[in-house]
Amino acid sequence: MHAYRSMTCAELTRDNVGDTVRLSGWVHRIRDHGGILFIDLRDHYGITQVLCDPDSPVFAEVEKLRSEFCIRIDGNVMARADELVNPKLPTGEVEVFIRDMEILGASEELPLMVFGDQEYPEETRLRYRYLDLRREQMQTSMKLRSDVVASMRKRMWAQDFREYQTPIITASSPEGARDFLVPSRLHPGRFYALPQAPQQFKQLMMVAGFDKYFQIAPCFRDEDPRADRSPTDFYQLDMEMSFVEQQDVFDAVAPVLAGVFEEFGGDRKVDAAADWPQISYRDSALWYGTDKPDMRNPIKMQDVSEHFRGSGFAIFAKLLEQEGTQIRAIPAPTGGSRKFCDRMNKFAQQEGLPGMGYIFWREGADGMEAAGPLAKNIGPERTEAIRQQLGLCVGDAAFFLGGKPSVFEKVAGKARDVIGNELGLTEKDRFAFAWIVDFPIYEKDDETGEIDFEHNPFSMPQGGLEALEGDPLEVLGYQYDLACNGYEILSGAIRNHKPEIMFKAFEIAGYPKEEVIKRFGGMVNAFRFGAPPHGGCAAGIDRIVMLLADQENIREVMLFPMNQRAEDLMMGAPSEPSNEQLRELSLRIIPQE
Repeated sequence: MHAYRSMTCAELTRDNVGDTVRLSGWVHRIRDHGGILFIDLRDHYGITQVLCDPDSPVFAEVEKLRSEFCIRIDGNVMARADELVNPKLPTGEVEVFIRDMEILGASEELPLMVFGDQEYPEETRLRYRYLDLRREQMQTSMKLRSDVVASMRKRMWAQDFREYQTPIITASSPEGARDFLVPSRLHPGRFYALPQAPQQFKQLMMVAGFDKYFQIAPCFRDEDPRADRSPTDFYQLDMEMSFVEQQDVFDAVAPVLAGVFEEFGGDRKVDAAADWPQISYRDSALWYGTDKPDMRNPIKMQDVSEHFRGSGFAIFAKLLEQEGTQIRAIPAPTGGSRKFCDRMNKFAQQEGLPGMGYIFWREGADGMEAAGPLAKNIGPERTEAIRQQLGLCVGDAAFFLGGKPSVFEKVAGKARDVIGNELGLTEKDRFAFAWIVDFPIYEKDDETGEIDFEHNPFSMPQGGLEALEGDPLEVLGYQYDLACNGYEILSGAIRNHKPEIMFKAFEIAGYPKEEVIKRFGGMVNAFRFGAPPHGGCAAGIDRIVMLLADQENIREVMLFPMNQRAEDLMMGAPSEPSNEQLRELSLRIIPQE
């Protein structure tokens, strides 16, 4: 017999009754029923009930066991009485009487319990992550993650993509976040960087003639943490293709992601890839207040500025006299009660706004009537015009925000989400996707008036070199994101592969040709030697698994994540280097004032 087990703790069935077996695992739970000890023995695969009474030669040793002892037992498989069968366990029809036992690893008093659903502070869970990972939910989530990655690989290979590995130590490159720098021992005073993404390398692979590339790529960014983002490292499904247009990339990656969500999404509906809408960045901001809209929510905001221009509601009327301002309405079907309207007004105040105007429609003595402070101020004709534009009726409401969209848009998007959830309009059992396209390449700093890149500087501008001769703020890029249920899960672009267009694009953002060559010399030089048109994208694996696991915190689907302060409490990182290490790297720590 094997030294530790003849089978796992998930394999025993009634067919094994009478067999002698060997199992190894952890003591999940112990129950003492009048001198008979029942133990749930757990391994990675499942749980088997084992038992021991004074007739067992190892009863005294079994009495010493505590939760999370790692043990090996030998015993006889017995059928459970019909009334004692546990239908929740695959092994619930049998149990094993212990004849021999060995303690493989004793456990001290536990800082957190593996059995049960107790809640523990995140700091405790991360400090003792190896114990936290023993819990059923964490085991399930990590297996899901592994299966999702395997499925992605299989689906990419099925489309004739090949997987290649790009360097982990490279040069610093501005990708939109801070680099993690690595000091060079051989070149004192100089630094490598951990790659924020394989961006430049995968483009160089297209120049090198590799037609279809993908990689399950680790990426490193020194970012501020959020619930849906790791502060240090993450993994993405990275891909690139040659001789493609934007739609070709969509057609390649959409079936992969749709297939993954269908395979692992349980009973939740998955929108067919062919039905994913393509929405411009500007329309997405107007309709949803974000570039990652939750399409399960049918609410679409609208510009209703004309109905308030010159109206009796002085706040909005005067606001619209200022350049670049707008009044936006958020329809709220079935939200037509003063109680709900007051609740949403309070929400806006909690978000830092003075409030949120509203109108709701109800049955009146002479039919439908509009109610609320705004309705009284702007009069029945304007109120009716708003109702008709928004397609609302009795029992519905509308909420209004005004000013410069850049100021109120984020709150408007949050309000749309809250309204959809509170009124039961958002379909919770669905994965809904939308391509966000036509991103602007440039933005203007409101304070300095300077032009800089708003999004990926390596994107091909729509219209090529000619487009760069006009107003920079009107230049759109062949750049795209994929939104799912309110999260961005993918970002990509058709790349700028022509040096003359790249130099011009960077010149507009204030980067002279010499600076571009200095920063991106490897790629610029490569483009001089017959670069093909190419494009690709990267899908965030951690965020995808988070959605599939129905979690709101990305750390719930990562094996060993950092905490909110980018610390690894378990391994003690970041740590202080020794003086010897600093001397070897020609570094000196300057204390912060």
